[in-house]
Amino acid sequence: MTAPRLDIDLDKITQNARNLVERLAPRGIRVTGVTKAALGHPLVAAAMQRGGVHGLGDSRIENIETMAAAGIPGPFTLIRSPMASQVDRVVTAATTSVNTEPDVLDRLSAAAYERHLLHSVILMVELGDLREGVMVDDLFALVSHTLDCPNLVLSGIGTNLACQSGIAPDAAKMAELSQLVDAVEAKFGISLAVVSGGNSANLDWALGAADTGRVNELRLGEAILLGHEPLHGRVLEGLHTDAITLVAEVIESKAKPVQPWGETGRSAFGAPEARTGDGTRHQALLALGRQDVDPDGITPPATVTILGASSDHLVVDISAPARIGTEVAFQLDYAALLRAMTSPFVAKEFVSPSGLQAS
Repeated sequence: MTAPRLDIDLDKITQNARNLVERLAPRGIRVTGVTKAALGHPLVAAAMQRGGVHGLGDSRIENIETMAAAGIPGPFTLIRSPMASQVDRVVTAATTSVNTEPDVLDRLSAAAYERHLLHSVILMVELGDLREGVMVDDLFALVSHTLDCPNLVLSGIGTNLACQSGIAPDAAKMAELSQLVDAVEAKFGISLAVVSGGNSANLDWALGAADTGRVNELRLGEAILLGHEPLHGRVLEGLHTDAITLVAEVIESKAKPVQPWGETGRSAFGAPEARTGDGTRHQALLALGRQDVDPDGITPPATVTILGASSDHLVVDISAPARIGTEVAFQLDYAALLRAMTSPFVAKEFVSPSGLQAS
């Protein structure tokens, strides 16, 4: 096989999705499987669906179009506010989109009207993380505006926490969301089908709360793909953390001094990291660099220590000389996975539940 590559075990993704779906269902919470870290790959989407997710979410309409073209049935939610320049594509490909701007809602309404479509929207409310969301005091006005838009259906209210400022989606924040939903329904005499509480960072709360209130949906990607929650980096019980691994190949293996020598300046990516110790070490170069992955987000085997990375090379300390062509496998965090999936230089190898290779 070629390297660098991501080895993606679809069966483990299915098992992770099923584990979370079954644990959240008794709490009245359904799962939207988020495919953005996998670039909306249809095989990953199908694996999540085999695990029982209610629908699929992605931040890029291009990924949703890819999944739809491959025959993935959806429903699809665009989980980033639509760009005004893409509203025609959004109403055509996505069942639902999250929204905060009246002007975008007007454009979605016009695009849906022209195509004789109904498009569902979830209004996002700001609860402190300072990413997307209308301020609480402006929510009623946005609801009123949405209800007046032809061919738009107000399906729910949602929020997002932890992604920008690390604000925890705790019991107080989720209770506030539930209270806002109650207030909107009472004021406008409507019933909202979806209360979207957040992402994988919500799992500590959702799996431990005595009462989940009105929240009935979570948008889960990281937990399904990588087996941990992002708020504390904690591995979630019963989930696979190796559903996706990054494999790189050794292209040089030599004994070299621990310390560099000569006048020191900036490296290609800023100030070079200080090295400790002296003598010599077994050093290997891997054909993997910052153009392929975020080196701060990969975890090597216990016998390997990462010393640094440039555009095209990962420098590692190894316990013994390695043969040229030897492969080294790494686990990834979410940032590393995003970059590796996006890099055209990182191959993607899928293993299906039947054990056959797929691409």
